[in-house]
Amino acid sequence: MQIPGQQGDAPVRDPHPVLSEYYSSAEGKQRFVQCLFDASAGDYDRVDRVLAFGRGSRYRREALRRAGLAPGMRMLDVAVGTGLIAKEAAHIVGDQGSVTGVDPSAGMMSSAAVDRLALVRGRAETLPFAAGSFDFLALGYALRHLVDLEKVFLEFRRVLKPGGRLLVLEITRPEGRIATALLRIYLHGIVPFMARLVGRGEYTPTLYRYHWDTIEACVRPDRILATMAAAGFARISNQRRLGIFSEYCASA
Repeated sequence: MQIPGQQGDAPVRDPHPVLSEYYSSAEGKQRFVQCLFDASAGDYDRVDRVLAFGRGSRYRREALRRAGLAPGMRMLDVAVGTGLIAKEAAHIVGDQGSVTGVDPSAGMMSSAAVDRLALVRGRAETLPFAAGSFDFLALGYALRHLVDLEKVFLEFRRVLKPGGRLLVLEITRPEGRIATALLRIYLHGIVPFMARLVGRGEYTPTLYRYHWDTIEACVRPDRILATMAAAGFARISNQRRLGIFSEYCASA
């Protein structure tokens, strides 16, 4: 992976351009995304199990451990949603640790069923926590839905203790036209169709079409790494698994 600071890469604010099919401004994006997730919350876990072929929980747990989550840590799960990452984190940190989830979607959080999970409504750009509150912070598959990455990574570093660990999980457009075309067919065509079959909400298929559109339009990984570096993170890396699953890791 390219080292931040080389070849003209620079910090980036917007993870992708305005997608006019869905909204017309940054403020419109926030409203659209929140409404979409609120309306699809009841289907989210059911569709995830189908799409991940039952392996999603294992992958999330292994990614957390690879990034340094350990027993006794205080962890913040940003964009906690229905708690899919928080659930795995709770098993790792154990009774001596804690997991807090923050999300703007009340609908998603109302569907979270995780033991010992504290839930707070809020946005990644303005986290409602004191400086140095957490040992570990995770953001799972939500970077594309944020509005200001520069502000977000500054907030992440603020609420982490010195040396605290950051993990950002994201789906990245693969290299190569054939791989990209195959992923587009799957995520933009097959996945919304499957979501319509197993989901019950009217807007669930729209959510999964929107997922692909944001993946296709998202900035390159080197720009994300550069933005993390500009916020003051160190030991920054991005490991890809199966060509599309990015694990961005860093230390505060």
